[in-house]
Formats: sequence, structure tokens, C-alpha cells
Amino acid sequence: MTLQLWDTPGFGDSVRLLRRLGMSGNPIGWFLREVFDRYRDRPFWLSQNALRAARDCADVVLYLVNSTEAPQDAGYLPAEMKILEWLGKPVIVLLNQLGPPRPAAEEHAEQARWRAHLDQYSMVEDVLALDAFARCWVHERVFYEAVERILPSKKHAAYARLMALWDENNRQRLRASMALMASQLARASRDQQPVEELARNMLKSAMSAVGIGKKGGHPGQEKAMAQLIERLNADIGKTTAKLLVLHHLDPLESGKINARVREHFKVRAPVDKAQAGLIGAIVSGAASGLSADLMAGGMTFGAGALIGGVVGALTMAGAAWGFNTQTDRNEPVMRMTDDFLRTMLVGAVLRYLAVAHFGRGRGNFVESEAPAFWVEEVEGIVTAHEGELPGIWEGLRAEPEGGPAGQRLDALVTMLTTQTLQALYPNAVVG
Repeated sequence: MTLQLWDTPGFGDSVRLLRRLGMSGNPIGWFLREVFDRYRDRPFWLSQNALRAARDCADVVLYLVNSTEAPQDAGYLPAEMKILEWLGKPVIVLLNQLGPPRPAAEEHAEQARWRAHLDQYSMVEDVLALDAFARCWVHERVFYEAVERILPSKKHAAYARLMALWDENNRQRLRASMALMASQLARASRDQQPVEELARNMLKSAMSAVGIGKKGGHPGQEKAMAQLIERLNADIGKTTAKLLVLHHLDPLESGKINARVREHFKVRAPVDKAQAGLIGAIVSGAASGLSADLMAGGMTFGAGALIGGVVGALTMAGAAWGFNTQTDRNEPVMRMTDDFLRTMLVGAVLRYLAVAHFGRGRGNFVESEAPAFWVEEVEGIVTAHEGELPGIWEGLRAEPEGGPAGQRLDALVTMLTTQTLQALYPNAVVG
């Protein structure tokens, strides 16, 4: 069995169309349709054929309405409802053009207004918000279950097999996505960079030339931070691209994904606004220029504005919060702090949400792709579980790849993400 969705032309002049459909059972109606309309008004003829095909072959009719207007103000509605009645099929009304995502209570209220108005039409079996369930895969089941309820009983078994396959594909994609995110976080937690004792005078002269020299700064630490940032940024970009491929999206869109995450990302750290903005760009993967500007055998000073911003922000409070220096085998090394990794975890969940919602429901929409209330949901859920994080980070640094701490991180990332999805879509089944 296959589930076929037909996209038919709109009704156009619904009153005229209804009149012609009503004549389809007599010779005059046939003549007008097949001779006059076919050659004099082909779009009108095609509309009639599409509706006749729907009447003869379809099991369920999906009817889109523009929800930007109140249902009682939709003057086209009575005539088009009569056409749907002529089809003799159960109808699911889909509310389109809902605007930016809003909290669930507001969207449910609008849905209830339309449902109350459409109760007068017996063929309308359900009213769904198209933009809502089309935003993310976890909520698509709302639509598929609505279709299942009104399918002919003889097709239920085959439809159940289709749904089982759909569920398994989504579970596999979710597991693979969580593994990608956990692996990227594990690599970041283990990453460290030796702090070199550099020729201070030469490096300070170079830094002064681009206006980023700071009294009392440690050139070796600054270089180590730049190298860690470079690797982190590159890894986040690669991980985002792999997430997009998993979701059958263009990996070249990773820049848009990370930019949208950064728009609403807030760093919960003791740093000033400028530092927080830059750290947010790094953690979200939106610092796209770093790979070109930060590394060339160590440090590049040709693009001093960007490197100055990074190093300048991270050598004061940002460095104390985001990076620390420890001794490994009698050699000082720089690595990312637990607090910084926690911020990266929040960014990873937000990035997954952006990928899972990208280009769905309303095409490649931009403004509402990563709504601000996501951040509050993710932060609240991570806060509830952050007591587990220090032990995980410590374990990751002490064990090789694939150890127990890595498995714990994978399980935690999965739990945080699924709880976030369930908070955003309370009626959805996740995992």
C-alpha cells in the first residue's frame, strides 16, 4: 500500500464550479464540460476533472483554509463546503497561514474557533492546524492519526504497516542525530591544547599592530584558546551538516541553521554583553569566519578584527569562565571548562531543533524558524538535569572514546532533546 497525496487546483469561481458539477449527470452537463469548457476555459475544465477524480478515487479530502481571517468572514466558505459535500468524502480541514509559532494554548484556541464554526458541516471530520503539525516530525503523527480514523476499515491494516515503517525511520533518525550531537560534545570535552611559551616580544608586537594586545596577557594561552576555538567551530559546522543530511536537507544550509540558533541564544555566564555575543556565536556554530581567520600554522594576524574580538573577549572573564589551564604530564594545557560545555549542550539541543524544523510547514521561512521560547524550554530542562554533567565531563576526559561516560552523555542528550520536544508538542509521541 502507498499513501498518495494529490495537490489539486483551487476552486476558483466556486459558485460556477458547483453549478457545473451539479449538471455532470445529464447530457447537457457533459456537453458543456467536454466541449465548451475543454476548449474555451481549460483551467475550469481541469478543476472539474480534478474534483471528479477525487470523488471517484480519494478516501479522504484535505481542505485548506486561510486562518488569518475569522471563519465567519470567509465568504467563500459556504459555496466551497457545498462542493465538498458533492464529493461525498470525509473532510479534514487544515488551517493555513497561522503566522509565527506561538505557545500551544494560543494555537489551540484558534483551532477551537474554526472547529466550532465548521461543526455545521457533517462531512468535516476534523480540524487541524497545518502549520503546527507540519513544523516538526514529532507532531506529524497528529495528521496521520486523523487520516487513519476516517479511512475505510478495509485499509486500516495496510495503513498501520505504513505507520510502523514511518515510526521506525523517525526513531533511527533521532538516534543517529543524538549520537552525532553527543559525539561532538564528547570531542569538545576531551579536546585540549598545550600552552606554548612563545617569544613574548614578537607576539605582543604583532598583537599590538592589530590593537588587541592586553597588559598582563599570556600569549601562549591566547594562542591555545584560538586553536581550541578553531577546532570547536569547525566540528560544530561538520556536525550541523551531518544533521542536515540525516534529515534530507542541503548540508550547505548549515550556516543558516547556526545563524538562526545564534539569534535567540543566550549565554548564561558571568561575562559582559559583548563577550556573551561572541561566545554565543562560537557555541551556536555561527562564527563562520573563524576557520578562515584564526588559523595558519597557529595564529593569523592578517584579519585582526575577528581574532581581536575572539581573543579580546576570551582573555578576561570569558577565559576564566570558558577555558582553564591545567598541567598534564608536567606540561600546561588549555581546555574547555564544565560551564562552557554546559552552554554547548544547550546550543546543541537548540541546533537540533532548528534542523528538525528547517524548511517545514511554510517552506524556507526565516523569522519564526527558531522562536525565542525554545531557549526557555531547553534551559529549564537542562537545569533540571545539570547535576549529572560534572561527572560526565570528568569521565569523558579520563576515558577513551566509546566508554561509559560517552554512553551516559548520549543517553542524557537524548533525554534532554525528547523532553524538549514533548514540552513543545505535548500531544506528540517522541522516540
